Amino acid sequence: MIDALLAALQPSLLVMSLCGVCLGIVWGALPGLSTTMAMGLLIGLSAGMSQDVAISFMLGVYTGSVFGGAISAVLINIPGTPDAVPTMIEGHQLAQRGEGGQALGMSIAASFVGGMVGIALLILLIPLILAFALNFKSWEMFWLAIIGIMVAGSMAAGSVPLKGWIAGWIGMLIAFVGLDAIHAVPRFTFGSFALYDGVSYVAVLIGLFGLSEILRTLPAKDMPTIPSEVGRVFPPLGKLAKYIPSALRSGTIGAFVGAIPGAGANVASFLAYDIGRRWAKPEEKAKWGKGSYQAIVCAETANNANIGGSMLPTLALGIPGNAAAAALLAALTLKNVVVGPTIEIDHPGLIYFIYACLIVANLLMYVAAFALIGPCVKLFSLPRGILMPMILPVCVIGAFAVKLTMADVWIMFAAGVFGWLFTIMRFPTAPVVLGVILAPLADENLRRSLLVFEDKSLGFILSQWIGTVLMLAVLFVIIEGVLRALWSLRKGTDDVEPTLSSPQG
Repeated sequence: MIDALLAALQPSLLVMSLCGVCLGIVWGALPGLSTTMAMGLLIGLSAGMSQDVAISFMLGVYTGSVFGGAISAVLINIPGTPDAVPTMIEGHQLAQRGEGGQALGMSIAASFVGGMVGIALLILLIPLILAFALNFKSWEMFWLAIIGIMVAGSMAAGSVPLKGWIAGWIGMLIAFVGLDAIHAVPRFTFGSFALYDGVSYVAVLIGLFGLSEILRTLPAKDMPTIPSEVGRVFPPLGKLAKYIPSALRSGTIGAFVGAIPGAGANVASFLAYDIGRRWAKPEEKAKWGKGSYQAIVCAETANNANIGGSMLPTLALGIPGNAAAAALLAALTLKNVVVGPTIEIDHPGLIYFIYACLIVANLLMYVAAFALIGPCVKLFSLPRGILMPMILPVCVIGAFAVKLTMADVWIMFAAGVFGWLFTIMRFPTAPVVLGVILAPLADENLRRSLLVFEDKSLGFILSQWIGTVLMLAVLFVIIEGVLRALWSLRKGTDDVEPTLSSPQG
């Protein structure tokens, strides 16, 4: 671990990590530009970097953008990212009382603590998960991929899980385009040689979370009011120490929620926010919703601890913890890094390097956040009519840069239009991305398993106890989703709460 820290502290890597953190903070602070959108668009930039530089840069973007949403949430009552909604509820109330600076300072400190809690739990738990995951063979990996898609769909679509499952299945169909991995038979290519190499998941990612966001937000005409003064930013040490128990509790919640495939930072922040309210003392509970520093600490600690938590299934099992982790997984795949149970065997020391880069990015975020609050306030004044068209060339370049082919650009445009239509029809988009990424894993391992089980009895198949448990878990997800949908219909509601349909995931 010491060697990994020394490697991550190389001047060139520090500079790239700082660049990623600063880009992430600015991007997350701008309303409508979220973590997953930032990471999806910047994958194209990382394609030309070396492996270590790309990892430092992308983890910097991830860390910075998760915090960045708190800036606009506090100052202009518009959350830059979905997980900053609880921070907006409390922080803007404080900003209206002239305490916006301290609310932001508390957010920065809580984000730093949350990031460290998530990293600590990642370091403690991932060796245990890796040791267990080495027992996973083709049959188990197939069901693991299916669980990732089904859980993401179930959690993304609120009371209508079928919409989330449909989105995941559409992602799987997209991934089946091209030559199959076993016999190299063309599938769904319709005679087009451009599709023989398959559909680029990077192009789909950029289209769904970049172009669709432009199409969705560009028609909006509301303009935020920019405050002229934010007041003192550094909160008193006594106030920070007062909320340490809340920060540790919320950080643990955020990390464990992040470890659940499909549960994003917005789920973590809302859950920690609600639990914090229930556990708060009566005098503090009375401030909830009217400007509570403790509420800000709960929400911001949880969504930043979610970063470390989301790395658990991503690195140990190859299943992205959320849509942002899926973008990071795509960036690693471009560097021929195959994450999963054998990551420490195939890439010795890489996992410790990722730990070290997360620690460095979190430290840089704490420093850069204080410095960038002022410039971020000025950036809010950019009209969306100017800002969004400026992002469009970034989408095109990001899609083109991976394979240097115009086919990926057209795929990106098609994905953007479909993502916009999904938003209109209230379908979540993140399960589509998870389906595109996990479908090859499911497809190849299922077909390999069928070859292995060709002459075996049903009893032998069921004797593979890990696969049987995972199969039962998929069945449980389906039953739970159906019961939730029936309960919603019984109450006469159809309230879709797309926790992953937004770019942040």
